[in-house]
Amino acid sequence: MGDNLEKTQIEWHPGFYGAAELELISNREELEFEREYNLSKKPLQMDLLIIKKLADVQIENEIGRIFKRYNVVEYKSPEDSLTIDDYYKTQGYACLYKGLGERVNQIPAEELAVSIFREAYPRELFEALKRSGREVKERFPGIYYISGSGLFDTQVVVTGRLSRKTHSSLRILSRRAEAEDVRAFLAEAERLTEPGDRNNADAVLQASVYANKRLYDEIRKESGMCEALRELMKDEFEAAIAEGQEKGMKKGMEEGMAKGMEKGMEKGMAKGMEKGTDNAILSSVRNLMDSMKWTAEQAMDAIKVPANEREKYLSRL
Repeated sequence: MGDNLEKTQIEWHPGFYGAAELELISNREELEFEREYNLSKKPLQMDLLIIKKLADVQIENEIGRIFKRYNVVEYKSPEDSLTIDDYYKTQGYACLYKGLGERVNQIPAEELAVSIFREAYPRELFEALKRSGREVKERFPGIYYISGSGLFDTQVVVTGRLSRKTHSSLRILSRRAEAEDVRAFLAEAERLTEPGDRNNADAVLQASVYANKRLYDEIRKESGMCEALRELMKDEFEAAIAEGQEKGMKKGMEEGMAKGMEKGMEKGMAKGMEKGTDNAILSSVRNLMDSMKWTAEQAMDAIKVPANEREKYLSRL
């Protein structure tokens, strides 16, 4: 991870897709998730379409209480605004989805609902909706129902105001994530066993880590949380190790080849291979110490450096 994270383009939407599925995990078998659903042959997409496989299923999570058979979902990342025009655009997506059915009234309006997610409270949007005669009512903490002269049942979910107890996956999709929410999310994620669920947790975590580097640096110092992070981000660790090994091997081979020209190719190649391996291990250790804020011993534990070889690497760090 680079140091200048403020300029890094964070992929918030994959994290949100993962969080949405984790939020609704209790009803996963009854729901179908269509990410970036194409509304037409042209590149017009809504963020997420959630379809209830059985119309009479009751969604356990309070975010899904408003759900109908078809549910159009719009997600605004922390950098995005949420204006009255965004509201109407999302309603427009729902209209297009209803109107582009394969047969007349295939998707009845009364079986379609709209959900809009944003971290910060959209004060100006709510004021504009109230001026237009609509009612904005907080049905659950952070979940606001919009009623009055609307085409579809609609809710605005303010993720920063959701309950801590049940919505940690959405609450940590923020540049101001709180340690309590991160710990709760990691504890919940450790209990996930299905590969798809763990992939969703990893997507949430990647966005949150990039946006809150200092917070995660502190959390990594906690032994239990550190192990949870290591397990959830196993692929990233392996990629860092592989990258370090590749760079170290390349550098060692180049140095070995140069020396081989002077002292004999065969001997030089052997030294190059040996030095390449050493450089690969050193590079991997440094990468893990930098990205995970681990000690050298912790990094060498992670890549399984034999105890009798550690001294030579410690002397070169």
